[in-house]
Amino acid sequence: MNLDILRHSCSHVLAAAVKELWPEVKLAIGPAIEDGFYYDFDTSAALSAGKKEAFSDEDLIKIEKKMSEIISKNEPFVREELDKQAALELFKKLNESYKIELINALGDEKISVYNTGKSFLDLCRGPHVQSTGEIKAFKLLSVAGAYWHGIETNPMLQRIYGTCFESKKELEEYLKNLEEAKLRDHRKLGPALELFDIYHEEAGAGLVFYHPKGGLLRTIIENYEKEEHLKRGYQIVITPHIMQAGLWKTSGHYDYYKENMYMLNIDGQEYVLKPMNCPGHILIYKSKTRSYKDLPIRYFELGTVYRHEKAGVLHGLLRVRGFTQDDAHIFCLPEQLKPEIKAVIDFVFDTMKVFGFKDVSIELSTRPEKSIGSDEDWKLATNSLEEALKEKGLNYEINEGDGAFYGPKIDIKLKDALKRSWQCATIQCDFALPKRFNLTYIDNEGKERQPIMLHRVLLGSVERFIGALVENYNGDLPLWLAPVQVLVIPIKDSVMEYAKKISDRLAQEKIRVEVDSRNETLDKRIRNAELSKIPYCLVVGEREEKSAQVAVRKKGKGNLGTMSLDEFIKTVKEEIASKNVQSPNPKFG
Repeated sequence: MNLDILRHSCSHVLAAAVKELWPEVKLAIGPAIEDGFYYDFDTSAALSAGKKEAFSDEDLIKIEKKMSEIISKNEPFVREELDKQAALELFKKLNESYKIELINALGDEKISVYNTGKSFLDLCRGPHVQSTGEIKAFKLLSVAGAYWHGIETNPMLQRIYGTCFESKKELEEYLKNLEEAKLRDHRKLGPALELFDIYHEEAGAGLVFYHPKGGLLRTIIENYEKEEHLKRGYQIVITPHIMQAGLWKTSGHYDYYKENMYMLNIDGQEYVLKPMNCPGHILIYKSKTRSYKDLPIRYFELGTVYRHEKAGVLHGLLRVRGFTQDDAHIFCLPEQLKPEIKAVIDFVFDTMKVFGFKDVSIELSTRPEKSIGSDEDWKLATNSLEEALKEKGLNYEINEGDGAFYGPKIDIKLKDALKRSWQCATIQCDFALPKRFNLTYIDNEGKERQPIMLHRVLLGSVERFIGALVENYNGDLPLWLAPVQVLVIPIKDSVMEYAKKISDRLAQEKIRVEVDSRNETLDKRIRNAELSKIPYCLVVGEREEKSAQVAVRKKGKGNLGTMSLDEFIKTVKEEIASKNVQSPNPKFG
């Protein structure tokens, strides 16, 4: 059974139940989405009599009960086709103004509606399951506000989210993971672990503040990326945060992306706070004459960009207004295109493995309705990406019409410990921008030719990737990424000097260390280290000082016994160097 069809059918049952309970509610839309479905309702007239502004948790229970009644009747989904005028008259009688707006936006094609039983009718293209009885396992999850068409000046609707599966076992597993996801929510763990916070009223929404531990985590990730890019022949560049609007008109962003761009007026000229890094890299390429012998040229930048996201879609580190991309642009010859794509794919998989993500899904996104460039170039670009995937033996799905406006792309989504997908790596093939910026190189016959341009990110947004890391590991970051790798706990003040000596030695060995000398019990300090997700604790007292040893505790493993500081340093450095999720040393588990 097609899960999207099942979920969309369930959204119709949801709408039918709501209309039975509150006949004055107006219907908007109810699509299937990843992991479930939703339906938008205008409740302004229906709930105002009861002096309620929105559906409550108690209402969701009522709606679920009514949905179960409808499902138990095994009512068929019956399709009917009407001409446009008849459809308009039908929904005017039903007083469904949002459906009328949707019909008016359609052409003169036949309009399809679906009847569910005798009492419910909805505008819909379909398809649906044969009858409501095919819906075996569903759950309503939450209510949220949503503007009609996502436009803030439009009416605020009530959106009910739900999910649906073919079996109760699948539903129970999903709901269990959902509860686990709530515990792992980076929006809670980030502040609790003193990594970051996302909202300061004085600063505004969608802006990230990294605290010292979070700043260190981000620096570790960025330093790793810089080293790996240099190994693979990339050159590090840095471009300005603001550039004149004319540059973005040439690139096409001004026409295709303006609503998401921040505009500035400086000395009477229009500037843009950059939403992308590519035009800056193009200007560096254009700064001198290039030969075919120079290509491929690979520019890499940890570039901070700014995008005007609507307040309603902001979500922790996953959707913010200012974020940093591990952005690279590769300028290459036609015969270098496919090898470069394959090298980027290898780079992505190597990087995901190091950070502990072994499972991914891949999509090839094709030409969107709004785009630039010739049909011939789009075909060549799309074929090059697809052939690279095939030659690497990778499974992928086609995502029709979801490419960038300047070229097709490969999206590689990592899957975390709860099997959730996170959009990270992207590889985009672009013939259009080199043409718009008149990029050239001199070929072996002395003639000017146009290079091909690849846009690519590995982690994508560094912010989103950190959110994924924190949730994947539930804050228990691998040792090489942990902001504090070792906490030294002196049992009493008389051994403070010995604790400081240990801390200094660890710091000299480039092991990140702190000392907890607070006037608290030993048990409380150990417990605090566990809550702070610190991988190792070294407990030292007079006995350890006399024997020049340390008592080692590992998070999740407890007491590992005593050993010399040299032995501890050796094994910990091996674990750090391995960049392994699990310790490579059996003694350290």
